[in-house]
Amino acid sequence: MTYQNTLTFAKELDTKDPLKAYQDQFHIPKDKDGNNWLYFTGNSLGLQPKATQEYINQELKDWANFGVEGHFEAKNPWMPYHEFLTQNMATIVGAKPIEVVIMNTLTTNLHLLMVSFYQPTKTKYKIVIESDAFPSDRYAVQSQLKFHGFDVNKGLIEWKPRKGEDLLNIEDLETILDDQGDEIALLLIGGVNYYTGQSLNLKRIAEIGHAKNCMVGIDLAHGVGNIKPELHNSGVDFAAWCTYKYLNSGPGSLGGLFVHEKHAHNKDLNRFAGWWSHNKSTRFNMRQDFDVMAGAEGYQLSNPPILSMAAIKASLDMFAEVGMDALREKSELLTGYFEFLLNTIDSDAIKIITPTNPKERGCQLSIQVKNADKNLHTKLTEAHIITDWREPDVIRCAPVPLYNSFQDVYLMVEKLKELVC
Repeated sequence: MTYQNTLTFAKELDTKDPLKAYQDQFHIPKDKDGNNWLYFTGNSLGLQPKATQEYINQELKDWANFGVEGHFEAKNPWMPYHEFLTQNMATIVGAKPIEVVIMNTLTTNLHLLMVSFYQPTKTKYKIVIESDAFPSDRYAVQSQLKFHGFDVNKGLIEWKPRKGEDLLNIEDLETILDDQGDEIALLLIGGVNYYTGQSLNLKRIAEIGHAKNCMVGIDLAHGVGNIKPELHNSGVDFAAWCTYKYLNSGPGSLGGLFVHEKHAHNKDLNRFAGWWSHNKSTRFNMRQDFDVMAGAEGYQLSNPPILSMAAIKASLDMFAEVGMDALREKSELLTGYFEFLLNTIDSDAIKIITPTNPKERGCQLSIQVKNADKNLHTKLTEAHIITDWREPDVIRCAPVPLYNSFQDVYLMVEKLKELVC
């Protein structure tokens, strides 16, 4: 599409947008005069769907009316509640239902998965991460190395951008594996880098790792509900994600995990266990030896928090209605328009560091600010344009296709232009 830098053009795009009605299905924060904020931080915390309250209230009502019998008598019985989420979640990440479960939170799930998939030996123990991985991933793998008795400085390998560049190059990962693959046990890579917004080729990463008999895991926190990761076809061994960003499930809500079908029936995998990972048909017999369920469900530990799952269900039902194909189509158009407008700003104070190829990014654009001047972000916030700042010098902006409009993007860039020019 040939974009135009006018408010009229932005409004025309909104008029033609097949998803435009969904913006009204979200609570948009407002200023004191009742005007919507321009909200571009769905990459950090998604907005609340208006339906969420109804979904949660249903469970509160059933708790009030049934007490413990709500596990079986509620409108959505609590005993199998996580199963109501599985198919929609699997569709979003491109997986089979046996490969997906909603449980715990992201870093907890990564640790539980590493119990199974990080099995170091004295000679093959190293872990590869991105040099600018999300800090929690770094802390998690460092603690895993320490737990197994290894020197973190020797055991942690960083996949870095080339000198003078911001983005990762897949050939450099190949070089790392060619040089040290016999010593590497695990690759744990962010599917979409939280800082740059770069979306990586998961299938290629899996091929590179598996060629050297390494396990491959993906942190999909910034990818789920944003890109189409096609986890099953990628061949990665495992993945984990949160649901409060693009999946709009509320602050601190439950995460999800993926374990590839090729591992589904391997009962000899090391794992931490709890009664919710036990065969559901005999779980309440209480005095039987542990009988782990097949697939991702076998990683559960405890009965789940229903109120959090209700919020997730509200969002996943909306995703099922819209579909990832339609979301990606609008996302590429919307972020493309955002990129076009940013490039009309005649100033060296800012620079986009996210890939220009729509297939190598989600909706997020990362704007690098000259001299790490956080005042620019502060002024945007004061104008009720909500982005987020990530040290040392990046403003992250995510025009989310479910609730951001083309007009939102136009107005944001107009304010940014005013501030930097």
